[in-house]
Amino acid sequence: MSAEVRVDTHAHIWGPAMPFWSRAWKRPDYAYTVETYLDTLDASGVDFAVIAAASLFGTYNDYVIRALRQHRRLRGTVIVDPEIGMYDLECMRRDGVVGVRLQLFHTDLPDFAADGYNRLFHRLRDMDMHVHVNVEAHRLPSVLDGLRPSGVKVVIDHFGWPDAEKGLDCPGFQAAVRACQDGMAWVKLSGGFRRPDQDIARMFAQAYVERVGTERLFWGSDAPFVGAEGTVTHRQTLDQLGYWLPDAAVRAAIHRSAHDFYFA
Repeated sequence: MSAEVRVDTHAHIWGPAMPFWSRAWKRPDYAYTVETYLDTLDASGVDFAVIAAASLFGTYNDYVIRALRQHRRLRGTVIVDPEIGMYDLECMRRDGVVGVRLQLFHTDLPDFAADGYNRLFHRLRDMDMHVHVNVEAHRLPSVLDGLRPSGVKVVIDHFGWPDAEKGLDCPGFQAAVRACQDGMAWVKLSGGFRRPDQDIARMFAQAYVERVGTERLFWGSDAPFVGAEGTVTHRQTLDQLGYWLPDAAVRAAIHRSAHDFYFA
């Protein structure tokens, strides 16, 4: 692995005419293909990437899985029914799937102690896969508490969506820090462009580095910026990371951590 490796741990791809989930929050009228995304990575000097399952398409993971099979510089997460069996998960793992995404934003939280979820989390743990969580900061503590008994690894999206007004006292931020310190979780510094004040993103990024270290942090672009198309570029998200964390050695360590977690 090059010392200068770069890893984008959060992007979405989809082809034309894919079936939207009935409750999709957006229905883009364009495709963002794997070929387009790989060209973007090359232009930005990014070596590897992780495709995050998009809630727009629910459990329709077909396009992502085919892309992972074809391009070994990619890994991905999927959205699945909790009753999915071991064999299907093993097949996905061989194809490059490394985790299951729980898209919990603006939805009722499931009962993680129920048989289906309990089995799913234990299977993911046994296969060295992870749970990829997207949830509001005020509900993140209870989600982490629900996942903890299984021992499954957890990756938290978008800084954990901490509340800017509460700052570092935000319970979600503090719960994410504790989970990282306990060895349970990792946090993506992703989606920062969705914050109008980059100084707030910078504050949280630096606070995470101080409290959990670079080995528990990843960076993600959130391309193609659904809901914010035309307002930000992939290159600009890399520049934002540089603003949050001006020390190049710190940024390099975060990229190495991502490579070790997803590709080692």
